[in-house]
Amino acid sequence: MPMPPPSHWNRSDPGSETPREARDLPVTAHAAMPQSNGLLAVLPDEDRLRLTSMLERVQLSAGQAIQDAGEALTHAYFPMSAIVSVLFVTESGGSAEIAVVGREGMIGIPIFMGGGSTPARAVVQSAGTAFRIPAGALRTEFARSQPLRQVLLRYTQALIAQMAQIAVCNRHHTVDQQLCRWLLMRLDRGSGNNVTATQEFISHMLGVRRESVTDAASALQRANVIRYQRGRITVLDRPGLERGSCECYEVVRAEYERLLAADDEA
Repeated sequence: MPMPPPSHWNRSDPGSETPREARDLPVTAHAAMPQSNGLLAVLPDEDRLRLTSMLERVQLSAGQAIQDAGEALTHAYFPMSAIVSVLFVTESGGSAEIAVVGREGMIGIPIFMGGGSTPARAVVQSAGTAFRIPAGALRTEFARSQPLRQVLLRYTQALIAQMAQIAVCNRHHTVDQQLCRWLLMRLDRGSGNNVTATQEFISHMLGVRRESVTDAASALQRANVIRYQRGRITVLDRPGLERGSCECYEVVRAEYERLLAADDEA
């Protein structure tokens, strides 16, 4: 069953804060349908309905850690409007983003891959909603449902491709190119043309000096590609942003589309 390609993902107005611990806040209002997440949306009705009974809709706060390094995962998360950053934090306190996940994906791959935990943290970049499911229930459904297993394994391959490409990008491309790639990936997982993020926050995500981000953002603003004011970035010229990015953005986008828009027999 086909999955909508990345070009059809909604784009949200992301928000970001310094990572902090926070509890999940269950939403008591009428929950959105699971189709709000791309992975759940492509499941056959029977599998999706069975999974729906196990899902809890939660509100995620910006800065909330939903996955901690080395700790056993108790839940998997399927974002709807939230955007989550997967990052590594060094012993000295430095950090770098290795992946970004929105409504196209999920957090909690170690649950069904058998590892149970990971050295990476998952921190909410942009506040919003998500579905979560207990780890045990996901493992049971992964073993039971061939369509779910196929979708999650394809997504895992796409996420690995994203992580590998970001590693290459951070090593070989300029901060200007990295910033363009980072903004494009945020736009693809949200709605609208606004990204709420400080230059300090972006520097932590890219693993570079804040001054380097300031210089790159200033160059984009002078070229009328973005407008930056008080931690809010408005993208004025997306084609210009794409031209300023390295090939990494398109490689990742194409791989997600290849794997997640494929039909079940691909």
